[in-house]
Amino acid sequence: MRLVLATGNPGKLRELEALLSGRDIGIVTQSELGITSAAETGLTFLENAILKARHAASRAGLAAIADDSGLEVDALGGRPGVRSARYADDQGDAANNTRLLAELADVPAARRTARYRCVLVLLRSADDPAPLICEGTWEGRIAQTPAGDNGFGYDPLFLVGDLGLTAAQLSPQLKNQLSHRGQALRKLVAELDRARAGRGS
Repeated sequence: MRLVLATGNPGKLRELEALLSGRDIGIVTQSELGITSAAETGLTFLENAILKARHAASRAGLAAIADDSGLEVDALGGRPGVRSARYADDQGDAANNTRLLAELADVPAARRTARYRCVLVLLRSADDPAPLICEGTWEGRIAQTPAGDNGFGYDPLFLVGDLGLTAAQLSPQLKNQLSHRGQALRKLVAELDRARAGRGS
């Protein structure tokens, strides 16, 4: 199978390529094919993932994988959610983190629960009527101050379970084992393996 990865985010691209390495899957990125990123106009992670996958598949003439993901903070009613990457008006990760910390300034540690959510979509063609859809969530809390140099997005603020570390303090390998994106992609690979096994029987 040959796939186009429909993302322009270099952090997501590194994670997806690492998670798919070693599989019998040929991977090309949309940027390698000169395909620009789709406008993320959906109201949900699923809508945006399908928009991105359909955009890449139609221009590449290949099957496409796309994800949409973000951070949901309970004390903020689930924000930033689908606007995670654009939370500070498209000024980048540092500005997004600064805004998040400001909005949580008066929220005690016990109430700073949050999760990363990822919806991953595979379209076999641009007009695929039944895309494969897989989801992953990663529970954590928002730290008082950023820590760590790995990862991207809100990783320096995302405290992971009982580890006492932020996602940005984890090795890429451990992050891929635990993360929302890793969970979703492992489900997707399992679905592909089942489909191949069914065709071979």
